[in-house]
Amino acid sequence: MRSRKVQLVQVVALMVIPMLFSCGLFQKTKKPPYDAEAYFSLGTIQLDNGVNEQAIVFYNKALEVNPRYAEAYLNRGIAYRRQGLIELAINDYTKSLELNPKDARAYVNRGNAHLERNRYENAISDYSKALEIDPRDGRIYYSRSYAYYLKKDFDKSWEDVNQTRALGYPIPSDFLSDLQKASGRQQ
Repeated sequence: MRSRKVQLVQVVALMVIPMLFSCGLFQKTKKPPYDAEAYFSLGTIQLDNGVNEQAIVFYNKALEVNPRYAEAYLNRGIAYRRQGLIELAINDYTKSLELNPKDARAYVNRGNAHLERNRYENAISDYSKALEIDPRDGRIYYSRSYAYYLKKDFDKSWEDVNQTRALGYPIPSDFLSDLQKASGRQQ
């Protein structure tokens, strides 16, 4: 009887042990429970819901799994900027652009962050690069127009206002009023 129990235990062990090794139970390196895209998606849900701290946590995890994930840097930068962490946001936008230099959104977001820091030349440069990539986006012309306005370069601001209008993008009336007063022009 005892030999039968021993045989049964041996058979079960021969079946179970390989399964345990194949599922990674005894591996020394621990694989993350999700891939980078899953963490990115979780971060984006949090970002869309305004839960920026949690979004940053998920984007950090996505970047641990895939440190070349340009979109994760871009979105983490957005979350940082929403929290007022402008320099961290600029660093993430820059890293995103190193990985994907043709992303107009990263230039626009970095330009917006520079604008918040009153770095008008940097903002204008980033908006101009975004327009090289996406010249039909009136929102970018409007953003650059506003940067020119703050820099008190009213002629260039008006040029971008006119381009914005030509592309069918609406200009806020309060901005137009301020630009008209500051420049002494109607158009």
